[in-house]
Amino acid sequence: MVDSDNGGDQGPPDIDEVLKNLKHRMQHYSFIKQTLYLLLGVLFSVFTVLYFTQSETLSMDFLSNIPFMQLFILVLTIAILKSIIKFVPQNMTFVVERFGRYQSTKEAGLNIILPFIDRVAAVRSLKEQAVDVPSQNAITRDNISLTVDGVLYFRVLEPFKATYGVDDYLFAVTQLAQTTMRSELGKMELDRTFEERDMLNTNIVSAINEASAPWGIQVLRYEIKDIVPPRSVMDAMEAQMKAERVKRAQILESEGDRQAAINRAQGEQQSVVLAAEADRDEQMLRAEGEANAIIAVAEAKAEAIRKIGEAANTEMGQKAIQLDLATKAIEAKHAIARESSVVLLPDSATDASSVVAQVTSIIKSLNDRDSG
Repeated sequence: MVDSDNGGDQGPPDIDEVLKNLKHRMQHYSFIKQTLYLLLGVLFSVFTVLYFTQSETLSMDFLSNIPFMQLFILVLTIAILKSIIKFVPQNMTFVVERFGRYQSTKEAGLNIILPFIDRVAAVRSLKEQAVDVPSQNAITRDNISLTVDGVLYFRVLEPFKATYGVDDYLFAVTQLAQTTMRSELGKMELDRTFEERDMLNTNIVSAINEASAPWGIQVLRYEIKDIVPPRSVMDAMEAQMKAERVKRAQILESEGDRQAAINRAQGEQQSVVLAAEADRDEQMLRAEGEANAIIAVAEAKAEAIRKIGEAANTEMGQKAIQLDLATKAIEAKHAIARESSVVLLPDSATDASSVVAQVTSIIKSLNDRDSG
């Protein structure tokens, strides 16, 4: 769209802007009309008072002299003003009829109507309302009879439709909630009615809103309070729940026994492994100790033999060896004599000196060989 200041053609006006301006003008016109009605009512009341107080006729003078006449005129004036001025509370609307036909809907605030011509046909609340839906019987998909009740939350969106679209919108929406609830429960099985309450409430709200649109009613939510099955079904459900609890208890008990057996087996396995490792370590340590002992003994013997050899390489050592050999020979003979009563020895072997001489010659030959 080209701007008109630049010489271009102006496009079609914006519809929202036109409606906004029209609404503003209608509100302005309504305010002017209500003000005129108020002025007319005040003028009518003033003229009535002046007429009865300033009349020169005998009848008017006679009436004006009556004390209660002024009070009657005051009450009449107040009644006329009250029929003209209407104060509508917040979130409330007045449906006004003129000669029995719908004229307008008065919203919250000060409103003025024509006396004796306009009348308030209905007062509609725009607040959210809660209605208790009476309990009723419904049959599920698996042919189980249930007793169900609930609470319906709704509000009036269009007072005109709520007044002229239905005779009693409260009764109508309550009956619609009951029939819709029976219809929705007939599509579900018993177990699902307890598990899917949210889905059931959503379906009921959607169905009621679709049916109550011509009445100007909006259903906000529907809550099921109680679902009571027959006593036999409740007994069966309790038995089923008891069986389920017993089954779960047995499963948990068996799981506990299995876990305990596994834990015991693992404990025994770890105990055997630890015992074997301890035995192995013990044997390794014992063998290492025995090996170290053998080595120590061998080293001690080697050291003793070395020292004996060093001592035997001297003259005094030779004599000491001869004395030790003679002593051991005598001790051997004594031991043999203790074990047996008869001992046969060669004559030459009985002499200790000959034994020492033989040993000495042997040692000497060994020393000569080593030196050679």
